[in-house]
Amino acid sequence: MRFFNPARAEPDHIVLDIDGRDVRVEVRRNARARRYSLRLPAAGGGPVLTIPERGTFRTAQRFAEDHRGWLAERMKTMPAARPFLAGGTVPLRGVPHFIEHRPAGRGTVLVVDEEAGPKLVVAGDGPHLPRRLTDFLKKEARADLAEAVERHVGALALAHPSARRPTGLVIRDTRSRWGSCTAQGKLNFSWRLVLAPAFVLDYVAAHEVAHLVEMNHSARFWNVTNALFPETEHARDWLRRYGSDLHSYG
Repeated sequence: MRFFNPARAEPDHIVLDIDGRDVRVEVRRNARARRYSLRLPAAGGGPVLTIPERGTFRTAQRFAEDHRGWLAERMKTMPAARPFLAGGTVPLRGVPHFIEHRPAGRGTVLVVDEEAGPKLVVAGDGPHLPRRLTDFLKKEARADLAEAVERHVGALALAHPSARRPTGLVIRDTRSRWGSCTAQGKLNFSWRLVLAPAFVLDYVAAHEVAHLVEMNHSARFWNVTNALFPETEHARDWLRRYGSDLHSYG
């Protein structure tokens, strides 16, 4: 058996021909992996090929080729990218908003309710529209999450007086998870939660706040989460069904 020699650098990707187009497949070596695996992250991004610690790059290439048909079918089910462009739409708290560009407008982004439906009016030069809209959505996400976290922390303190308070709130563009809580009590969230219906964001906030007393996913943890947010299963089901769509925006 050939062992991986760290002194020999190996490629960090391979290219597969999928239905006539080149698809880059990221290659990762994982010491904890027991087998080769090929996956297409539900949260978005390109295919990832994992090599176990004692695996070989050549075998990984054959594995990817053997599973090319599976990957082609899987890619067909992924949502298409939806860039932030004038004339497009983006959900805000689960409600589709038309994106309108007003170059001569003042300010950055304005929410306008009209009879035809709500709009996000973006001012300034056209090339800056995607960044300005993204910055606006991140700001809205932070405000919504800060309010939800504070509300759940207050409820947690009543039921668990010894519970810690969060040490910080960070907004990111995470792909693998919607939120997390560090051992130090810092709460991290994906800004894309503001695209989902409000109850979904509320659930993720409650989930991470519950980790301030239970740093695990035991039955006790879920009891705390359900006490903070009784619609937990409804929100989890929504994320399973539609969560990957949120990563297609922008």
